[in-house]
Amino acid sequence: MSFDCTVLTMFPEAFPGPLGVSLIGTAWREAALWSLETVDIRGFSTDKRGFLDDTPAGGGPGQVMRADVIASALDSVERRGRPLLYMSARGRPLTQARVREWAAGPGLIVLCGRFEGVDQRVLDARGFEEVAVGDAVLAGGEAASMVAIEACVRLVPGVLGQAESLAQESFEDGLLEHPQYTRPRTFEGLDIPEVLLSGHHAEIRKWREAQREETTRRQRPDLWAAASANQQAKGDKAR
Repeated sequence: MSFDCTVLTMFPEAFPGPLGVSLIGTAWREAALWSLETVDIRGFSTDKRGFLDDTPAGGGPGQVMRADVIASALDSVERRGRPLLYMSARGRPLTQARVREWAAGPGLIVLCGRFEGVDQRVLDARGFEEVAVGDAVLAGGEAASMVAIEACVRLVPGVLGQAESLAQESFEDGLLEHPQYTRPRTFEGLDIPEVLLSGHHAEIRKWREAQREETTRRQRPDLWAAASANQQAKGDKAR
């Protein structure tokens, strides 16, 4: 079964972008493990000039994308049980757990906003889930939509090919990934850690786990606190 993605956007020419290259692009163009289509929101404007936005109710700067235009664009798409995402700086953070849920389904329908955003009524009426890719504001939702789609597509069976490598990545068990090294053995005076060259697999696994914990503690104290609490809870249940 293909993982089918539909993107509602004012700029269909922005796609596929990075989604069309490397293994993910091959899985789309050649293996048909997933699909991508774009819907140009501008084609659903009822204004003779093609406008799909208007001034914000209550006043304020900028323009807001109209509910009726967005609804018409969405209603032209066969939903087929796919969740509706609206990429928004005020949305819930994109997480690997949420990505895994979406990747196990039939695909995604993603709305890319512009201007000051989208009329809230269409988001409520159609049941969009607002999703943010970080604590930053972008000019539009296109780049953010590519992040969400790529995160899902790479989990589709057969796209990357190595299930083991996916299991060892950041966020899969609450911790970040350990550092990686390859040749040359010495680079600008910095050596590959000796344990990785020792051939002792048990010691290598121990070192990598310690590095994962240290990296998570240093880089993402929020994740470390959650992982520690989870481990403690498991220990309490085991008693």
